[in-house]
Amino acid sequence: MGKTNILSVKNLKVRFSSATTMVDAVKGSSFSLAAGSTLGIVGESGSGKSVSALSIMKLIQSPPGEILGGEIWFDSPTHGRVNLLNIPRKMMQGIRGNEISMIFQEPGTSLNPVFTCGYQVMEVLRLHKGMTKAEARARTIELFQQVELPRPEKLLDAYPHQISGGQKQRVMIAMAIACDPLVLIADEPTTALDVTVQKSILALLKSLQTKHGMAMIFISHDLGVIGEIADEVLVMRKGEIVEHGDVLSVFESPKHPYTRGLLACRPKMDSRMNRLPVLEDFVKIGANGEILADTPSMDMLMTRLRVTDEEYQKRQEGLRRPAPILEVKHMKKYYEASNAWFQRKKEYVKAVDDVSFVVYPGETLGLVGESGCGKSTLARTILQLIPATAGEVYFKGQAIHALSNKALRKVRKDISIIFQDPFSSLNPRIPVGEAILEPMEIHGIGENKKERKERVMSLLKRVSLEPNHYYRFPHEFSGGQRQRICIARTLALNPRFIICDESVSALDVSVQAQVLNLFKELQEEYGFSYIFISHDLSVVKFMSDRMLVMKEGKVVESGDAEAIYANPQSDYTRSLIEAVPSGSVERIRALRRGKMGA
Repeated sequence: MGKTNILSVKNLKVRFSSATTMVDAVKGSSFSLAAGSTLGIVGESGSGKSVSALSIMKLIQSPPGEILGGEIWFDSPTHGRVNLLNIPRKMMQGIRGNEISMIFQEPGTSLNPVFTCGYQVMEVLRLHKGMTKAEARARTIELFQQVELPRPEKLLDAYPHQISGGQKQRVMIAMAIACDPLVLIADEPTTALDVTVQKSILALLKSLQTKHGMAMIFISHDLGVIGEIADEVLVMRKGEIVEHGDVLSVFESPKHPYTRGLLACRPKMDSRMNRLPVLEDFVKIGANGEILADTPSMDMLMTRLRVTDEEYQKRQEGLRRPAPILEVKHMKKYYEASNAWFQRKKEYVKAVDDVSFVVYPGETLGLVGESGCGKSTLARTILQLIPATAGEVYFKGQAIHALSNKALRKVRKDISIIFQDPFSSLNPRIPVGEAILEPMEIHGIGENKKERKERVMSLLKRVSLEPNHYYRFPHEFSGGQRQRICIARTLALNPRFIICDESVSALDVSVQAQVLNLFKELQEEYGFSYIFISHDLSVVKFMSDRMLVMKEGKVVESGDAEAIYANPQSDYTRSLIEAVPSGSVERIRALRRGKMGA
């Protein structure tokens, strides 16, 4: 690109060890970062992306981590060209957060809950810039304005739990740019954010980069996001770099089958698919995770997986014949505003505001909207997990909103929910097999424990896990595996209706594709009906026959999922569609033209 490299990583090796295992997390990686440019690092969980970033920041904790070798050269304005792995601790403390800064993936755990947001940013300024309290406060307000936080003066005194996820991420960005760093490392800064918030965060980072002339390393598992922001892309797998090049070249003509697989795994907005491609469609993986062989071309595979117009029409017609399995009528859920106790006239937050719809047997109804729009609240009121303010729910003709707790327990065997975070859904102190078996005991499914255990083993196999996983604990599994365990637990009760509440939003795109395909397969096999909740319109479109779009507690648009995408009627739906990062070559070219024009 003709620019000077400000950061160079050479032959980096990082290992993590425990009493029983040893994992080489990074296996001799080399790459460089040019001044003012953006390097995108992409790969699945465990590929070595975040470990590489933490190594640059010298935040690898020993034990269990250890940097075995390599060099990380940085052009420091204070100290000259230095190898970060060899400099004294005090010198690194002066560089970290000042000349090289980092935005971490989860702002909720990165911000200290006992200090205000303003204090935490001011602390950085006072430490590195020697500012007085008044100077740091004024600068922090200025930074909050730069990252487009509403009411900066008030948010200065707010605690992390009092602001939204998108706002917390903006506070983290303000903290990271406070000292005008030369290098900004953004580690999954938009994962699990709404697509509209994600779009605004990406735009914000690009504008700040232009304003301050920063170089940036942007880490993500989603190549679509990388295509929006990066100049170069580096693809990692199991600690190794498998592809590295100009972002347009990699997207236009990926050389490695793993890269082709990652590009294909994400649901496409402009295609109708029976099944999403998965990595195994592009690479043959050996017993130790090594790539053994390439597989057929993407074009051949996508043609085979596409739904024809005849197939689509036949399914749509078949879904409309029977009576609805679920009817929701005029559902409302209001909460008192936090300051209503002090007022004569009470004010209410209308989380769900007069929502009505039906779901047919074997159908998937997609529910999409930004965080806070009422999606999850609606799901919980349908299941009677929280009491509704008003409204009626009928399941197979039965008025479940009028049932006693005892009668409702019987219905919950037939209508179930899979939550967003599988780790918090599982008891960390009992083996996963027992967690799957427990609801079967409660509802009297199976003659005895032996029969139930055999069914658990069968269910584990059905969700592509091993029978011996029965005896393992939740912390011993990956995020995708834990979500499969939650699916197996749901299947144990033979439900007829399942609500999936953001159940794939935090998964790698490759694992997400596997789980979404599993949901489709189970629907065909068992005839399930789904309500599929997500903030990602591309995921909802792939899964759904019909779609509801929610905003501020109300349904602003409903209808056939394909028709809504092709011709959205509301500006809000249009904004959700436009916010989805397509990762298309045309989109990358357009972004580059805009950048060069700027």
